[in-house]
Amino acid sequence: MPTSILDRFRLDDKVAIVTGASSGLGVAFAKALAEAGADVVLTGRRTGRLDETRALVEERGRRALVVTADVARPEDAQVVVDAAMREFSHVDILVNNAGKGTAVPATRETPEQFREVIDINLNGSYWMAQACGRVMQPGSSIVNVSSIAALSSTGLPQAAYSASKAGLIGLTRDLAVQWTGRKGIRVNALAPGFFPSEMTDQYPDGYIESWFDRIPSGRAGDPDELAAAMVFLASSAAGYITGTTLIVDGGLTAF
Repeated sequence: MPTSILDRFRLDDKVAIVTGASSGLGVAFAKALAEAGADVVLTGRRTGRLDETRALVEERGRRALVVTADVARPEDAQVVVDAAMREFSHVDILVNNAGKGTAVPATRETPEQFREVIDINLNGSYWMAQACGRVMQPGSSIVNVSSIAALSSTGLPQAAYSASKAGLIGLTRDLAVQWTGRKGIRVNALAPGFFPSEMTDQYPDGYIESWFDRIPSGRAGDPDELAAAMVFLASSAAGYITGTTLIVDGGLTAF
């Protein structure tokens, strides 16, 4: 029976790993994957918060596995994938969402501060992709969460964050070229604009609102809007899309 268009967006019987699943966008991603039919492996550094996300996945009728890990450590990334394989026997989707943001003037940012951001945002995404790439079968998908900060300045001193997110776009392109034809693994990135998260909670009062006049949509994004874009890239609806970055910013970078 031919697959309908809507069926292409379904993720039934798929297993997805979401990093940074303890809060914010990671929670929205986990819920969306479960609603689309996937079982979800939830990883992050805060076990209690991960348990809260697990409850949300299970409320949607899907199985969830919590693995506490720091993706900046290659050995932890491997632990996450090994646990997923023991529990579910396959991994079909990776959402590299774990991230850290800073706003430190470049002349005052310490090596430790810069390295920590790169280690989590860029290196951690690579370690997770590397571990998943060893076990993923053809038809699998990796979605890296970059940022519009990789493409333009948002007015804050974010050298480490911007560099890490730009690097993630480069990593996405290279892994797509390496793996799509040879392994059948698609690799794409999201570049979100302003969405509520733990990072944006640290912004000065009124900062995000000050951008609304420059955003054609006139508002910040809803996490579910970004999660829907992620499900699209993860699903077979995006079967002919790889190596690209999907900008989800309400039109901010259109100027």
